[in-house]
Amino acid sequence: MHLAPALPRRALLLAALPAALWLAGCAQPPRRPVDLTQPTHWSGRMAVQLQDDNAQDQSFSASFELQGSEHQGQLTLLSPFGAVLAELQWSPQGAQLRQGGQLRESASLDALVQDTVGTPLPLGALFSWLAGEQASAPGWQADLSQMDQGRLRAQRSQPLPRASLRVVLDR
Repeated sequence: MHLAPALPRRALLLAALPAALWLAGCAQPPRRPVDLTQPTHWSGRMAVQLQDDNAQDQSFSASFELQGSEHQGQLTLLSPFGAVLAELQWSPQGAQLRQGGQLRESASLDALVQDTVGTPLPLGALFSWLAGEQASAPGWQADLSQMDQGRLRAQRSQPLPRASLRVVLDR
């Protein structure tokens, strides 16, 4: 499936990140502590917004399915009708992004995200945040106060571009 030209590759990956990811819906996060070494699964909506001082904002939102851990996993971005927009897979051996019949590969998830989006996103910390646990990510501040309602917000003011991530988990 080919994507419309108005939806650039960078914007699609933005949504996947680990990013911003956070709109309509409610969910109940795990009530017990999560062992982050064990595979886990989340789904819902996410939105990512990047803002730079040149007023060149980029934003994207999509449904998502995320499984695994920061070390090995898969993130699938879906259209409102359930079509796969992009699929990101990673392991200690490297990372792959499949989108519109094309495949991009990199030695690491962080490098692939940086190369594709143009800025680092806190994918490692995202797994902790979704489990309701604070985790540090350079420049990021996560608001976990609504995790009991399945809502997560995170913002980065430095380094530029500023970024925000919103996630709303499914029930």
